[in-house]
Amino acid sequence: MRRFAAYAALLVVLSACTTAEITGPGDLTPPFNLTYQLIPSGDPDAPEGIRLRWEPPDDGRVADYVVYSRGAGGDWVRRAETTSASFDDLGAPDAQYYVTSQSADGVESDGSNVVTIDPAERMAPPSTLSSISLDGAVRLAWSSDARLAAPELFDHYRVYSTRYDLDRGTCDPAWALEGTTVSEDFIASGLPNGVPRCFAVSTISRDGHESDWTTPRDDTPRYDARNVLLRDAQDDLSASGFSFFVPSTGTLGAVLSGSRTDIDFRVDRASDGSMWMTPVRSGTSVTLYGSLPVDDLTSIDYAPLDGYSTAAIEAVPGYGYVYETRLSDGLHYGAVRVTAVGADYVILDWAYQTDYGNPELRTTR
Repeated sequence: MRRFAAYAALLVVLSACTTAEITGPGDLTPPFNLTYQLIPSGDPDAPEGIRLRWEPPDDGRVADYVVYSRGAGGDWVRRAETTSASFDDLGAPDAQYYVTSQSADGVESDGSNVVTIDPAERMAPPSTLSSISLDGAVRLAWSSDARLAAPELFDHYRVYSTRYDLDRGTCDPAWALEGTTVSEDFIASGLPNGVPRCFAVSTISRDGHESDWTTPRDDTPRYDARNVLLRDAQDDLSASGFSFFVPSTGTLGAVLSGSRTDIDFRVDRASDGSMWMTPVRSGTSVTLYGSLPVDDLTSIDYAPLDGYSTAAIEAVPGYGYVYETRLSDGLHYGAVRVTAVGADYVILDWAYQTDYGNPELRTTR
């Protein structure tokens, strides 16, 4: 992010200033309780501007208000006139502001209280950022340390995203605001599956100061579904096959006949009643994800680099499995979590990464 010398200069701590030096010739009642809030831009050193608000006086002679400002150590300058009790000064803010009341004949009141941009209000960003790949969305979560370090200053978080180049490992510089939140998690929804994105989070203080950003985090939404029922081939061959993706139709997560040769795997029942998932398609293999059950489908993160086999693997409730399957455009990865096994069926959750060569099934690394 760029650093702007003009904004850095206005963050100089100024000497105390009172309205005693800001007096008008009339006896109009001045505005009171002047406050400010910076308008975040995404660049902590260059906010979009500053928003001033004040309480209007109960004085029928007041026609409008006059806004004054000055840079660090400079002279007061008449900035604007407004009939509302607020004013947005866009661009790099000045260091101090005050407001006067003005009558219809141009007579001004004494000045309101002076507000000074306080650099001490700037907070730190969250120290960690994690993510979970979802179907058409990404769930982001970050540490609460920035908020807990200065809870009296905290206001909200801003979440940003941009495209991610998986091959180069770089984030596109054209970042956009995804949204804001007061909690330490955020669902970025409406995202295309198989398209990698970068995410970052900043902390906003009550007066609008924006922190630096977290280290960017890349993630790729992927297709998934829950509670898919497959029969074993020995009892119902027509509903025993599963394909993460059917190229001829573009179908995702299809339950098909176990007699087909283009399915990824088929459910078979062994003589002892146990259920097994048998890879079928040429170029498809499977490996167990870890040695312990997984809490949820989203617990299956990056596809393992090795350990894949074309041999059948037993379907055990609670365990996760990762498939790699080679299609015409390259290698793809799919994940399965078995939720239940019956006498003649298997129920499972599945996820599939349409971005070829991308092993990301959930990015908690």
